[in-house]
Amino acid sequence: MKNKTVISLDVGNARIGVAMASLSTRLPSPYGVVVNNQKAIESICELASKNQAIALIVGLPRNLDGQDTAQTKQIRTFASKLAQTCKLPIHLQDEALTSRQAEQELKQRGVSYNREAVDALAATYILTDYLQENPELAHEEK
Repeated sequence: MKNKTVISLDVGNARIGVAMASLSTRLPSPYGVVVNNQKAIESICELASKNQAIALIVGLPRNLDGQDTAQTKQIRTFASKLAQTCKLPIHLQDEALTSRQAEQELKQRGVSYNREAVDALAATYILTDYLQENPELAHEEK
């Protein structure tokens, strides 16, 4: 039997970066991207089911001063649809500067990268932040 996981999402207009962490190790890693189209939510639900996810963490964009933006409202709507379809708890996590941080890390590594790699790595940072701020998550679903 697989370990239960938590999946995080960095939702953009074209792509959704995806990262996962097993609750036994709590070490997030990039998974890839899902194309943000009409089948995106269905694809995420299938991925969650396949990987025994107990929750989905959705990056919440805000201004640097913490204020909501137009995109914040779109993400809240997306998260609500995700919760209804996947039947999993959805947790919103501040995603401030995660894409910029991902680009900087990939540049420092000296590897060639594309937007998909940035999106997946940004989702990893979102999940890392969430797990650090919520250490009790591993005990919620035992």
